[in-house]
Amino acid sequence: MIERRFCSVLLLSLAAILSPGLACAADECVHLTATGNPEYPPYLWRDPQDPQHLIGANADLLQHLAEELGLQLEITYAGPWARAQEEVRMGRIDLLAGYFFTRARETEVDFIQPAFLHTPSVVWVRSDSPIAYQSWDDLRGLKGGVLVNNSHGERFDEFARTNLNLEAVPGARQAFEKLLHKRSDYVVFERFPGMALVQVLGIDTQVQSLEPPISSEGLYLAISQDSPCNQPPLRARLAAKMEQILASDLPQRLVTENLQRWKAQQASAQTH
Repeated sequence: MIERRFCSVLLLSLAAILSPGLACAADECVHLTATGNPEYPPYLWRDPQDPQHLIGANADLLQHLAEELGLQLEITYAGPWARAQEEVRMGRIDLLAGYFFTRARETEVDFIQPAFLHTPSVVWVRSDSPIAYQSWDDLRGLKGGVLVNNSHGERFDEFARTNLNLEAVPGARQAFEKLLHKRSDYVVFERFPGMALVQVLGIDTQVQSLEPPISSEGLYLAISQDSPCNQPPLRARLAAKMEQILASDLPQRLVTENLQRWKAQQASAQTH
């Protein structure tokens, strides 16, 4: 028995010596970093008290998940949405706190099943010039705006590539400003973040969203394939805990709470 224990300790010591990177990776994975779209209330936005960090429903849900698993999670601002995705793709940040699934993205990140929220994407237009919209085909011949590297579901993405005239811009504010200045006819953006943004911009009477949504996609936690923490045991633990969380009303409750939180922050900012 003593010899067997000695051999086990010796083998672990040799593994640490011969593969120091693996030993360090295991230690580092107690602490994970995450980022996401910083213009995405009530899901994610920059903390007014600490702009280098993101807050919102996604951040709260991921913090709860990390605490349940005994992990430390820092949700940091990494720049505009396209830059945030690049930071995760390169493995400089471990996780994306909310990502739509596509097969192309699956070559760069591993999606933690199941999706923790679903969010509809809608067509936004100027209130004084609504378009006759019932289906994707009604967008043909018009100029639209989207965010760089944003997806609205594989089916719509593929339809848009071959049939629509869409200009990609770095941020949602810029997309809506182009719409107001008549440099585009519509913007494709998620419903709840759009509602929050147009209120902040003071243009909620100047723009409107149209029904039906062009898609309703799941938001996933995604881990970089270049992250040293991306190991099967961690992915399995994250997936199992996510299943437990989704059996409760926590995700939707966090969306409601953070929508009120966002509105309260904007009201406070306007009074100062």
